[in-house]
This record gives sequence, C-alpha cells and structure tokens, in this order.
Amino acid sequence: MTAAPIAPATSSQPATTLTQSSAGADPCVLLILGASGDLTHRKLIPSMYEMHCLGALHPSTAILGMSRTAKTDESWRAELRAAAQASVQGFDPTRWQSFEERLFYHAGDAVDQASYPALVERLSALARTRATRDNILFYLSVAPSLYEPIVRCIDEAGLVTEGKRWCSIDPNGRSWQRIVVEKPFGTDEASAASLNRALGRVFEEDSTYRIDHYLGKDLVQSLLVLRFANSIFEPVWNHRYIDHVQITAAETVGIGTRGGFYEQTGAVRDMIQSHLMQVLAFVAMEPPNRMRANEIRSEKIKIIGAIRQTAASEVATHGAFGQYAAGAEPAYAQLPGVAPGSTVETFAALKLHLDTWRWAGTPFYLRTGKAMRAKRTEVVVQFKPPAADLFKEVPHGAGGVQGNRLVIEIAPRERAELRFESKIPGRRMAIAPIAMQADFRKEFGGNPIEAYGPLIVDAMRGDQSLFKHRTEVEGAWSAVMPFLDARSAPLREGIAGNYAQGSWGPRAADDLMLRDGRAWHDG
Repeated sequence: MTAAPIAPATSSQPATTLTQSSAGADPCVLLILGASGDLTHRKLIPSMYEMHCLGALHPSTAILGMSRTAKTDESWRAELRAAAQASVQGFDPTRWQSFEERLFYHAGDAVDQASYPALVERLSALARTRATRDNILFYLSVAPSLYEPIVRCIDEAGLVTEGKRWCSIDPNGRSWQRIVVEKPFGTDEASAASLNRALGRVFEEDSTYRIDHYLGKDLVQSLLVLRFANSIFEPVWNHRYIDHVQITAAETVGIGTRGGFYEQTGAVRDMIQSHLMQVLAFVAMEPPNRMRANEIRSEKIKIIGAIRQTAASEVATHGAFGQYAAGAEPAYAQLPGVAPGSTVETFAALKLHLDTWRWAGTPFYLRTGKAMRAKRTEVVVQFKPPAADLFKEVPHGAGGVQGNRLVIEIAPRERAELRFESKIPGRRMAIAPIAMQADFRKEFGGNPIEAYGPLIVDAMRGDQSLFKHRTEVEGAWSAVMPFLDARSAPLREGIAGNYAQGSWGPRAADDLMLRDGRAWHDG
C-alpha cells in the first residue's frame, strides 16, 4: 500500500516543540498498556493519527496495544478508525489507511508476569520488521494502582536495558526504553514519593515522562513566548508592577457518573495540584538560560519549591471549598458512589505566595470548579494602578483609573486581551477602559490539535521540557497538603450544596478575594 502524501505543518499545527530542537522523533514501538480503555480510543490514537498526518512520526514507528481482551490487529484497527472518525476534524480515509499500517494488537495481562514472554517475542518481531532499533516507549494507560506492578513486570521481563550497559560501540545508536505515566501521580506527598521510588528502581529520571496534557495546549506554551520574546512584558513581570495573578479552570459539567472516583480525588487533587500548578510555574518561573529541556525544567522546579507552606492558622483564610447543589443535574451529594455527608470539594480556591525576589508580596489565586457558569481556563495578570492618579478628578465609568489587566484564555477560545485606560472621544475629558484582543485561532487558522500528540512525540524525541520532574510533583503536593489533611477541616464545614450550578462558586470564594480588597475576573 502506498502512503498518502503528508501535508506540511501550518503555523497552527507546529511540528516542532517548545525547545525548537531540530531532532526528529526516533523510530520506536509505542506500547500502550491498557489499550482497550477510553483514553486510547478518545485521545491517544486520534492524536497519533494527527501526528502521522503532520509527518511528525518516524516512518518506522509502530503502535502496539496490549490489554486482556482478545482481538486481532484487524479488529483493533476497525475500532480505532471509528473512534478517530468521531473525534478528528478533517478525518481523511486515505491517510488513515497509511496510518493503520502502524497499528498492532497483542492480548495479554500487563500485571501477569506469565504474559510477558509472548510480549517480548512480539516486540522483537516488530523491531525486525519495522526497524525500530529496539526502542520502546511504554505508555501506562491504566489505573495508577497498577503502575508499580506493571513496572516490576517490565523489569523482570528484561525489557529495560538503557542505563544498565557499561559501554556501547556506538553510544548514539544504542536502544532506549522510556515510560509515560498519567496523573494522578499519587494521592498525597508520601504516595507520590513512593511511586517515584518505584519508577526510579527501573527507569532513570531522564527516561520517565509524567504527562500532563494541559502542557500540550498551545496557549500554555505561549506563556513563555509572551514573557520572554516580548520586551514590553518581562520588565514589568514582577511584584513592583503586578498586584496579583489569578489562574482559573472552570467547567460547566458536573461529576456525572464518576461520583465514586471523585470521592477519592476532589478538586484540589484533580486540578490544582496538577494542571494549575504547572500553569503557575510557567507564569512565575525565571527565564532559562536557553530553551532546553533541562533548563526549563530546572526553573520550574525552583518556582514550585518556592511556594510558601501555608500555616495551619492561615488555611481558613487562604482557601475556599464548595460542593454544588441540585440544579440541571442532581447535587453532588446525591450522586451514586458519593458517601453520605461527603465533604469532598467540587470547587476549590487557594491563595498562595511565592518566596522569591520577583514575586515577594504578590499573591497567586488558583480556582477550579465543576458545574460552573462558563467553561474557561485562563490566566489573569492584574497590574497595579499608576503610583500617582493624575486623573482622579476626571469622570470615569469605573470610579477611577484601574490597573491594566492581561487576560490569557487558554481554553476554549485561545485568546489574549490587554485592558488599558483611554480617553473617551469627544470634547469632554472622560476616561474608560478599553481592550486590545488577539484571537490566536483566528489569526493563525487551522484546527486545534489534540494536546496528547505533540507530547508523545516529544517523548519519542527525548525532550522532557513539558513533562514533570519528580521534584516538581512532590513539591506541588507539599504546597497543597495543608488544604487536604486535617488542617483543612474548617474549609469543609457545611460545604454540601453551598453553591448553585451555573454560578461562579460559593460565597466563601468571593470572600477570599474581598478580604484582600480584590475580586475574581468573571467577565
């Protein structure tokens, strides 16, 4: 079969990565463990199809799915085609035909050592027929409780050789084995450290890729470009000019049928400890010396480590929890799987401080919730007003000159807005705020790419810029633990039904800001 020609990447579909390395993706077998799951069908395979269409995959790369369900290569390909057709804009049957030649399936139990001899044989056969150089990218699309036993099976099967060889005639030609694991990375600081130790017994840190799909979103990566490629922002990106920063991830949908799952997580574990902490790191980190993976990660580690530990006496005034009431959907407390009297939060807002010179005295407010008024993920940088208000006696619709505000909407609209003051046209001197807007999708065109694709290609290239280091993970847990352990009891009192569906959260979240003379950006 002759492959269809691959269209080159457009400005809205970059083939390069954050570090702009010229290195292409190595040939490998992408081994998806847990391949019958929803993540594989909705995200992983559609994203790999998009990367194939962009020419981002090495021609020899193969994708091998493994799960306990008995299937053939052909039946699995048919399943995946239907899933890709349903989720990929501009699905092309001809390109799919060339892509599915990469797809293979192997039935086996990933936590049963007896399944691994046959898996080793299948991988060896693919290495010969596809010329993958014995490179393997393990993708654990399974429950986190299975990470440790699977890694142990991989090790005992002898599938990991990198880091265990004393020498190589051609060090650039030796094979590699890398592993990708999904969040949650533990449920608290202690379990995260335990998981990291288990991974580290088999895989080196530079072969371990803790994926957070938020970091595959264009606007998250654009935070670094905005800061470090534009001289108008970096000189004022500090506590002297910035009053505070808000990071919001709001969803309109509720928990639905996932009540049992959410009882074990909650909003802080699900969103703040992972996604929002990574956005905070990009907003607050110092500029790296170069756009290289290790240097970017090093600065992120420093900023996560600089988050001030919230004292027990501050938890009640530095946080707000909520749980949505009945509305268009049943209340969280009424969902199947939710414990009677549950105090698990579906909304959380935290106030954090960074103990660095750049951010001394500038608070960061992180907010996330389910069943809220609008679906929006954004960063709001609120600048301080001018030191001297020369226009205090001039009519102003908002009651005085306000500080400038930069809003970066990561999703769903992918836009930026800078608000500043202007004279209202006419003879009379009057002032009102206006906004300059940039719509990135409209400006650059094209369809958005599934965030997983570029991240997986980065892992194939050995680029860890957008993956979490173990120190980042443990540091993020340390920062939120005061809001999760016994110290959080005051935040959980009476939270059942304390905010309406379709609202911006509980009154306690507004009070959190009002105590500081501030307000959430809900526009």
